[in-house]
Formats: sequence, structure tokens, C-alpha cells
Amino acid sequence: MTVEELSAALARAAAPAGLAWLQGAIDELGENAEAIRVRFAMVGRAVGRGPLDPRADPADVHAWTIDDAARALLLIALGDAAEAELDELYRYGDTAERRAILRELPYLDLGGRGLGFIDDAIRTNDTRLIAAALGPYATEHLPDAAFDQAVLKCVFVGVPISGVDGVPARATPQGARMLAAFVLERVVAGRDVPAEVWGVIDRFSPQAEIAAIERELESAFEDRCRAAERALGQRGWERA
Repeated sequence: MTVEELSAALARAAAPAGLAWLQGAIDELGENAEAIRVRFAMVGRAVGRGPLDPRADPADVHAWTIDDAARALLLIALGDAAEAELDELYRYGDTAERRAILRELPYLDLGGRGLGFIDDAIRTNDTRLIAAALGPYATEHLPDAAFDQAVLKCVFVGVPISGVDGVPARATPQGARMLAAFVLERVVAGRDVPAEVWGVIDRFSPQAEIAAIERELESAFEDRCRAAERALGQRGWERA
């Protein structure tokens, strides 16, 4: 979303009192940038915490919230002064505050200087932080190997990769092999995999890993055989 689209979405979703509070906070930042340290934490109570898009599933970890948008607009209002505040806001912020910073990174002119926040979020098992971290900023600045690892982490912890910015366009052959190896591990354990992984795997179709999955169709263990059938069936495979 552009800043204008973000502002318009917030205007539709938030109550008038919350919007008035936000405008007052933005005006205050024009005179005192350090006011962000207090105002940032107050956003959820003052403006709201519901989905930014009322049609969004509240359980969708990729969906923006009202407080995400309001906090992003506060940071955008700081302009060049925002970067100096990010470290402390992130370090001392709660999960919602950290998520907002991660979502807001593409709106700041940081170059690669925001990657520390991305790396920190990906190391957690918090699905909302991981989803927020893997937006346009990560797509532009994460090295290929780190992006591949982040996508694998998403699949491992249950973040839908269909909502991750840059998937499957930024997939690499190594990333496809990693996901195919993950599918094999799950099949050997008799477990299922999300169908969306094939959108990455089949961009490069790593033959050795796919062949290993196919061999599990002849496994002596029924659970592995059935798991292989289900996994391969997700990519349009049909047993002869």
C-alpha cells in the first residue's frame, strides 16, 4: 500500500475519536520527535486494534490491523527523525509495537539498515512477527540464502507462504531443494505438508528430492506411503 492508501484505509476503519487522537499525536511530533516514545505505545488503546480491512480474517497473520496502520503513520510523520527512534521502540515495545515497525520499514529510507529487525523477528516463533517481517522490505534487502531460510521457517511454524511478499518470484533453486527436503522429512514421518509449498518447489523441480518423495510411495510403512500420496497429489500427481 502507498501512504495515501494506508491513510484512506485507516480513515475507513477507525473511529472518529481515534483518528482525531492520531492527528493530534502527529501534530505533536512536528514539534517534539521524542513524543513518539510515549505515543507509540498508546496507539492500540487510542485508535483501535481490529483488522484494517473489515473483510479480513482476524486469524490472518498477514493482515494489517488498525494499530499497525496508525503506528506506521506516526513513524512516517517523523520523517528522517524516525530512524533514530526505531531501536528503542523495537527493543522496549510489545509484540504489536514490534509488528508495526516491521510493517513500516518499506516506508522509510533505510537502505539495508533495518535488516536487524527482520533477522530478530525471523528468529522468533511468533507467526505474526514473522509474517510482518517478510514484507516488501525483506524482499528487497534480504540476501537469497536468508530469504530461502525465512520461507522455510514460515512453513515450519505455520505462516502461509502464499501471503509472503516475494513468493514465489524470489525463490531460488536452493530454496526449492530445501522445501522439497522438508516435504520428504514430513512424508517419512507420515505427516502432511501445505499444498502451497509446491508453488516454490516446482519453479525448479529439484529432481533428487522429488524422486526421494516418490520412492516413499512404495514404502513398507503404510503411513509413509499414504503421506507421499497426499503430498504428491497436491501438485496434480495421480497414481497410475
